[in-house]
Amino acid sequence: MPIAGAIDPVTVPRAPMPRADGKVELVGLTKDQLRTALETAGLEPKQAKLRSKQLWHWIYNRGATGFAQMTDIAKAQRPWLEKKFTLSRPEVVEAQVSSDGTRKWLLRTHDGNDFEMVFIPDADRGTLCVSSQVGCTLNCRFCHTGTMRLVRNLEPSEIVAQVMLARDALGEWPSQPEGRMLTNIVMMGMGEPLYNFDNVRDALKIVMDGDGLGLSKRRITLSTSGVVPMMERCGAEIGVNLAVSLHAVTKEVRDEIVPLNRKYGIEQLLQACADYPGANNARRITFEYVMLKDKNDSNADARELVRLIRQYKLPAKVNLIPFNPWPGAEYECSEPDRIRSFSNIVFEAGISAPVRTPRGRDIDAACGQLKTAAEKKSRAQPDREAGAPA
Repeated sequence: MPIAGAIDPVTVPRAPMPRADGKVELVGLTKDQLRTALETAGLEPKQAKLRSKQLWHWIYNRGATGFAQMTDIAKAQRPWLEKKFTLSRPEVVEAQVSSDGTRKWLLRTHDGNDFEMVFIPDADRGTLCVSSQVGCTLNCRFCHTGTMRLVRNLEPSEIVAQVMLARDALGEWPSQPEGRMLTNIVMMGMGEPLYNFDNVRDALKIVMDGDGLGLSKRRITLSTSGVVPMMERCGAEIGVNLAVSLHAVTKEVRDEIVPLNRKYGIEQLLQACADYPGANNARRITFEYVMLKDKNDSNADARELVRLIRQYKLPAKVNLIPFNPWPGAEYECSEPDRIRSFSNIVFEAGISAPVRTPRGRDIDAACGQLKTAAEKKSRAQPDREAGAPA
């Protein structure tokens, strides 16, 4: 029997609605799929091969949003492409900038569903937090995003387009490895990436393609709450860095705050981490650990965390995350002194345990807060249209 809060990946949400204009979306297609789409639309194979190479370059190296920009494609053929295909980005419903420079976008899919992405600039890097689903199914008790209902998986086009839209906003076309503000990607936005595995894998392959968006797999981290059966495939088929939302060291506490633990327990999860392809001291697994007052933040919890990491011989580091509050949350953030004490115990055991500095709290863009604008706006809009109080 399925466990509440631990939906099996086969119970997938509904598919996206077909585009109203009937056009084929080219963003998110592999090179082979792009060529096949052109052939299906009527181009001869030789011409489709040539055009697919040109389109790929314009889409992923030049950031083209329309066929009229493609100067090396015959003018006579551009209207035909415009009629058959599209190079869309998600609609930007709202863009916000935090006092600390963090940027958040509320985005809308072509079938009217809202989701969010966040860009976090630092002195030596810029990290884009990318969503994989509209909503979430995991119901983690400390996470505002987890209180959303799951609507559907994002398509490869909608995942890739988040990176492209961020580059639009940052003025980073044509694509080049030097001087980028957007240097890193974390699959830590809305949703559980391993419950949308195929689409996430296909999208990240385009992001990592040297002729595509050109980000190294070492610059990409995928975060999972512990979908154990998919973790080995993630390492083998995607090969990016792994982050695990651990957040507790006992079955009792993790069952409460991460309900997926009732399906895949801590022991199974840590063994899957030990077996993760490519994990080594140069590519450590990151354990995310949100600090909840009087729940998971004791010195005994810190020592147990060290014991578990040593028991499974894990090349690991721990990110300690001060809890980001939201209206109705049943937990409080640990006191600063308590967080420091926890961090020191882990550090003294030879395991890196930095305390993450909260970013974007004033625009609800911090870890665990990606819900807010999307659901509030979507629920308020019908009220406004009906003339009722929002």
